[in-house]
Amino acid sequence: MTENILTQNSARSGRRPHEDASELTGPGSGPGGPGGGGRGPSRLNPADKVQLKRHPVSIKRIVALFAPHKVTIAVVVLLITASSVISLAQPFLVRSIIDTALPTKDVPMLAWLAIAMIAVAAATALIGVVQTWMTTSMGQRIMHTLRTRLFTHLQKQSLAFFTRTRSGEVQSRLNNDISGMQSVITSTATGVASNVTTAVGTAVAMVVLSPKLALLSLIVIPPAVWFSRRVALLRRDITSTMQAELATMNTYVEEGLSISGVRLAKTLGTTDRDATRYTESSERLIGLELRSQLAGRWRMATMGIIFSAIPALIYFAGGLPGNTMSIGTIVAFTALQATIFRPIMGLLNLGVQWVTAMALFSRIFEYLDMVPDITAPANPVALDPAQVRGEVRFESVHFAYDGGADVLRGIDLALPAGTTTAVVGPTGSGKSTLGALLPRLHDVTSGRVTIDGVDVRDIAPEVLARIVGVVSQESYLVHASIRENLLLAASDADDATLWKALASAQIADLVAGLPEGLDTLVGARGHRFSGGEQQRLAIARTILRNPRVLVLDEATSALDNTTEAAVQLALDHLAVGRTTLTIAHRLSTVEDADQLAVLAGGVLAEVGTPSNLRDAGGAYAALIAAGEELELAS
Repeated sequence: MTENILTQNSARSGRRPHEDASELTGPGSGPGGPGGGGRGPSRLNPADKVQLKRHPVSIKRIVALFAPHKVTIAVVVLLITASSVISLAQPFLVRSIIDTALPTKDVPMLAWLAIAMIAVAAATALIGVVQTWMTTSMGQRIMHTLRTRLFTHLQKQSLAFFTRTRSGEVQSRLNNDISGMQSVITSTATGVASNVTTAVGTAVAMVVLSPKLALLSLIVIPPAVWFSRRVALLRRDITSTMQAELATMNTYVEEGLSISGVRLAKTLGTTDRDATRYTESSERLIGLELRSQLAGRWRMATMGIIFSAIPALIYFAGGLPGNTMSIGTIVAFTALQATIFRPIMGLLNLGVQWVTAMALFSRIFEYLDMVPDITAPANPVALDPAQVRGEVRFESVHFAYDGGADVLRGIDLALPAGTTTAVVGPTGSGKSTLGALLPRLHDVTSGRVTIDGVDVRDIAPEVLARIVGVVSQESYLVHASIRENLLLAASDADDATLWKALASAQIADLVAGLPEGLDTLVGARGHRFSGGEQQRLAIARTILRNPRVLVLDEATSALDNTTEAAVQLALDHLAVGRTTLTIAHRLSTVEDADQLAVLAGGVLAEVGTPSNLRDAGGAYAALIAAGEELELAS
């Protein structure tokens, strides 16, 4: 899927593009300063607009996510309103202290006013804690729902989806996008309510205290907003460049410090080059950070002067002849003026925040709305894996990838229960594709594949996984212990059963010789072990699964002759008593098969025993005569 470069880079660097707006800091920051203690205005990311155009979001669908939390939302809104209103009492309490309690030396009144100020601070703090707890809890529950729904839905997608989609894109949507929604749910939504009530309440209080001074203060806000936005957007541009550079550094780390990357660097002698690239990238970051910190500094200095001048002008106006305002009113007004800038800036960002939030929902819903190429049957046929005989049939099977030309055409092939059928053919003949149809890694375009007369499309996926086992050229071991890898196939297996499976896979002695035995960590993708050892561990895992039908897809093609012999022995043990479909790349491995099928250009060229086909002088005999070793099928 086409993505904006910034979006891709931000995903790799662990941040979403909408998080790039810098904090507005500098002279005058803080309450009443241009920074106001909040985030600066952000610029709309073009990628978000493109995403929303490609996959529009229904507001009704978003509201449905929040529907179970209506009570929580109502309480949070009340708490926000209450907090904003209560906090406005502080300036009026200060005015009473200065104008009445202090001049009259009224100690009881002074005590009550001081207690009231403390009570206001405590109440707003307590409300803030409760509000944070409620919004965070709600946000996490909504994210949990989306996260689990998306993960489960993606698991239902066919191999074709993962073939055409970058793994980083899937991870970005599952992790970064859903995590980015935390700020949408707990910050943006509540921030709107808080900013509105605070801005309106503050403006009203300022007018109540002094309409003339309120007009003076409000006149200054537009240029202050304009200055602040200019600084924020300038820093945003620099931050975007920094994000791209950080993404480049992350790429260098991944390429240079992963297991495969370190191995490549050491064997090619590129460690110095890798270190130089990383160093140069880090040096570029120094310059970018300096530019970011210095960007708009003079504008910020100007804003600092303006915001320092406002209280001075208020004090000056209060001291002019004929002024009737009390000192307490002037001090209270100054305090209110200092708090109105931040909520106004927050509201100005509402449009950008809305589009950004909708884009996040759009990216998540886009994946949730994908219809899987392969779906579970609505009414699966009841099939007991323990009672399956294992008779497999391919009946008039045609298959094409993504609507392209047929890779398999009119395949009719029967695999009698308990026998071994080997499939051979040149590169691109469709061997691996044929094997992938049996466990439903792909679905036939037409025709059907059956087990004991039942179409595999009518078998529940979890049942089919128990009936059909697959051992491919690329074995996959998770980053855990040997024991945990084996228990993936049989979670209730005891150690005796695990050791028996390892023995059948011809690797028990090796595991027993390891200091930690079954608790040995296999490492990332099994790199703790050689390719042949990984294969035999994968075979042991399949033995524990005890499938009635077995697909061996080029299981020894990438191994040397000695290792291949050990793995082949393990496969022979695994195949005993099972219906086995072997995708072969070496003619020497098919001579013991009960049946041999030769594929050529997606068509079944001939079927028979190896000896009969060898003597028949057909396609198989031609392969032998040419001395051709079959390559991996696509």
